[in-house]
Amino acid sequence: MSKSNRLFDLMQTLRRHSGPVAGSELAREAGVSLRTIYRDIANLQAMGADIEGEPGFGYVLKPGFLLPPLMFSQEELQALTLGAQWVGRQTDDGLAFAAQNAIAKIGAVLPSELRHMLTDNAFHVGRAVPAPVSVDLQVLRQAMREQFKLHIAYRDPKGDETQRIIWPIMLGFIDTRRFVAGWCELRQDFRTFRIDRIGRVELIEERYPGRRRDLAKRWRTLADVERAKAAASSGAAAGS
Repeated sequence: MSKSNRLFDLMQTLRRHSGPVAGSELAREAGVSLRTIYRDIANLQAMGADIEGEPGFGYVLKPGFLLPPLMFSQEELQALTLGAQWVGRQTDDGLAFAAQNAIAKIGAVLPSELRHMLTDNAFHVGRAVPAPVSVDLQVLRQAMREQFKLHIAYRDPKGDETQRIIWPIMLGFIDTRRFVAGWCELRQDFRTFRIDRIGRVELIEERYPGRRRDLAKRWRTLADVERAKAAASSGAAAGS
């Protein structure tokens, strides 16, 4: 492990503990000698980390210090680049551009010995087959971000269209399908809408009540209950 990664891991270990941590415990977690821990503590203190303590008494990190530059393990960097590649090829232009920017910012502050991991090309994500949709995902994201209501024209599987006012709370990406989940004022319940069945969408600059993340949590709970019921019903049918 490089010295930069070791220092970052040591900071993370100190953050996990609310009280003093013995140097021997830090050495055991890091898999290094006690002498190395003493030297690393001194290096962090020289960089500005407010670490109190001394050999024989333990160490505690005071809040407020961020270790520059950003440090990531190789697997963390692979996860970030894989996620960015997926976003770039499976969502929309706005999110793809944001993902590229994020990776560029991370690369700018990475140590030189880790920078090559961002262009390692160890993974491949296929591009989504373009679907004929008339909805701009950026409008949906704006509505969720600002908690604005949406007026949509929605077609059912038979092609019949209804007008809905929804409170968008979550976007879903499953295979090549795109969904928006939210509260439907017409049905007075949570509903999931396939984006390819939305004919028109209009942003209503009226905030819906509550907090979006609380509504999303309720939706997830209800979805889990429905999945459990479906699994139990399927199991009972198979055993009959």
